[in-house]
Amino acid sequence: MYRRIILLMAVCFGSAVAGPLPYNESADAKAEVRQALAEAGHAKLPVLIVFGANWCEDCRALDASLKTGRNADLIARSFKVVKVDVGNFNRNLDLSAAYGDPIKKGIPAAVVLSAQNQVLYVTRAGELSSARTMSETGVYEFFSRAANVARVR
Repeated sequence: MYRRIILLMAVCFGSAVAGPLPYNESADAKAEVRQALAEAGHAKLPVLIVFGANWCEDCRALDASLKTGRNADLIARSFKVVKVDVGNFNRNLDLSAAYGDPIKKGIPAAVVLSAQNQVLYVTRAGELSSARTMSETGVYEFFSRAANVARVR
């Protein structure tokens, strides 16, 4: 009985620490992108689509990094964000293909769109696929460059 209680406590504690998963597996990704594009037009911001999956450690690491410190500030002031779940590379593949197939070399992957749905930037070489080893500064510099590319256009 004592072992069961300890096991139950460990499971409950682990779930509480893990927090919510970053990718909504049941979301209508196309509708979310359409909504973000409409909001982007009003806010005069580009749309950042982050393709990933909940099973992916690098995707979860990138998501956590984008929610803290100066990265959170940069993302909030520079983009309207949509997170698109690709599952086990069996979901939303048509959306990825429509924007240059950024997931081809790994996830997480990113696309920056104008409010008019024009592609401004796409990861093509798996630039974020090792996000868990990227420093906060590395993540900041990557998304700062993407924001600058979007401003220039």
